[in-house]
This record gives sequence, C-alpha cells and structure tokens, in this order.
Amino acid sequence: MRSAIYGAGSLGTILGAFITKNGGQIELVNHNKAHIAALQEHGARITGTVDFIQPVTAYTPEEMSGTYDIIFLMTKQLQNAETVAFLKDFLAEDGVIVTLQNGLPELQIAEIVGEDHVLGCTVAWGATMQGPGVCELTSEPDSLTFSLGSFAEKPHPHLLEVKQLLTLMGPVDLEPNFIGTRWSKLLINASFSAMSAVLGCTFGEAAGNKRSRKIVQALIKECIDVCAKGGIRIEPVQGKDIVKLLDYKGPVKKAISNLVIPLAIRKHALLKASMLQDLEKGKKTEVDAINGAVCAYGRKVDCPTPCNDIVVELIHKIETGQLHPCFENLEFFTF
Repeated sequence: MRSAIYGAGSLGTILGAFITKNGGQIELVNHNKAHIAALQEHGARITGTVDFIQPVTAYTPEEMSGTYDIIFLMTKQLQNAETVAFLKDFLAEDGVIVTLQNGLPELQIAEIVGEDHVLGCTVAWGATMQGPGVCELTSEPDSLTFSLGSFAEKPHPHLLEVKQLLTLMGPVDLEPNFIGTRWSKLLINASFSAMSAVLGCTFGEAAGNKRSRKIVQALIKECIDVCAKGGIRIEPVQGKDIVKLLDYKGPVKKAISNLVIPLAIRKHALLKASMLQDLEKGKKTEVDAINGAVCAYGRKVDCPTPCNDIVVELIHKIETGQLHPCFENLEFFTF
C-alpha cells in the first residue's frame, strides 16, 4: 500500500511523524519548499505536549510520481476543485482520498473522483506550525483520536488499511453515522475555532472569558438546532454526548451548559484555530466552509443562525483589514 499526506502542514506533519515513528510508511507532500527542505534535512520536530524528532519522506507536489492507494487530503478547502483534480491523476484504480478537512468537503470531492473514492475523517486534536520542519501539538496526548467514515452506502475496500495507518497515532472510531460525526467537528470549529479567530485567542481563552463564552454557547446552540431541524443526529466526541451536555431549553439547563463549556474543551485549551493562524499570515480563511456551512444549512431547513452570520461577516472584515482579531469584536454580537 502506497500512501501520502497531501498538504502536510502542522496537522499533516504531526500525523506523518507519528505514523512513521510507529512503523508505518507514508510520504509527506507540501507546497512550502522551506518546510519540505527542513523535513528532508532534519526530520520532523514535534514539540508541545510531546517532544521528538522523526525522519520522514517528504516532497513538493512537483516531485510526486506514480500512483497512491491512499491520499490523506489536509489542505485548506479554498482550492479543493483544483487540488482534487490534480490528485485524481495520482490515485490508483481502487485508491481513496481521505479528507481530514473541516466542514463538509466529501460531496465536492466525490463530484470529481466519484463517491467510491472518498472517505472522510475528523480529528479531535490540534496543532500549530512553529517554523520550517517544526510543529507544535497543542492537544493532550490522550486526546489524539480520529473518526472515520463515508457518505457512500458500502464500505471502501481500503477502509481497514486507512484505519490501521491512523491507529499508529491514536484510536480510530469507524462511524456508520458519518454525517453526524462531521457535524460534531463542525460544531466545535464553528464555535471554538470561530471565536479563536474573531478574538485572536486560544480555545481556552475563548471559553474562559464570560462574555465570549456566551457567544461560544450561542454558536453551539445554533449548530444543534439546525441539525435537529434537518433530522441529523450529532455524534458524541471522544465519548462525550455534545447535545446532552450543551443543549438547553430553559434557563437552568442553559446556565449548566455555560459552566460545562470550559470543562469540555480543557484538553484543547492551548489550541489556536487554523483560521486565526491564516489571519495572522494575511491569508484567506475557511470560514465559508465552517460557519458559512452552518448558515447555508440553516437557510435550507429554515432555522435562523444569527450568531454564525455575524462570525462570517466579522472574519471576512478581518481578512480585508477592516478589523483585526481582538476581544473588542465582542461588541458586534448584539443579542
């Protein structure tokens, strides 16, 4: 089995380092030539909640050749149409693209390579790029989990091989209700990642501040409500039932939900959203594929999403320089 991680940035480099460290074979591919050169010369340096250096096989896309049975896709979604069309030529006849991207990317990818060549995977951990060849794991080592599944009716022939590779880093759950798993991760990104980007802070800081925690709670509630209206059952995350913990109808459960939020995210308190990392580098974010996806589905099922609407607007204004990430942006949430 030949496999690659395409878009091996912070998350992909750490995944590739763990897989290689624990006996797997995988190639890391990235457009960042300085990062690839550092990986080739010094190996992957993984810091943060772990600390090790691991030699890896790394290339730029121009150096790719042959075909792959498994391609883990870890780029931003902004260029998915072009990226997946490029990867299609490197996919083996029965190969599979496993998207670890945020949002709901499987449907677009399936339009290009076919539903039978797509698997989806969500990760419950985070990372930050510190420099060429150096990536920081910002989640605790006991939270390095994956949820793997598909929107297709029949399992892919390489499903177990994909699971075996991911298991070299952490536990993998095979999810029959994968759309519900996708929404679990989307809920986290639309709330904690969104506020991390809007406020310029970590997940823990967004949950710790009483004012921002109310916005996080409202974003979570909107995700739960649109899924309920659309008949989607949100799956638990790392054994925790998000809906049972955080949904509410009356003031008492709402108050309890608010108090639970910092506890629910404590293992990922140091995580800084990839959207914030993009903003700090002057890049466009994936907000339209995250909070924008919540808004779009809300419109589809006739369920208002005012808080997510504000997030989309604010992050686009930050992208264009009209605003910058800071806690003063809380003033825009007037409800």
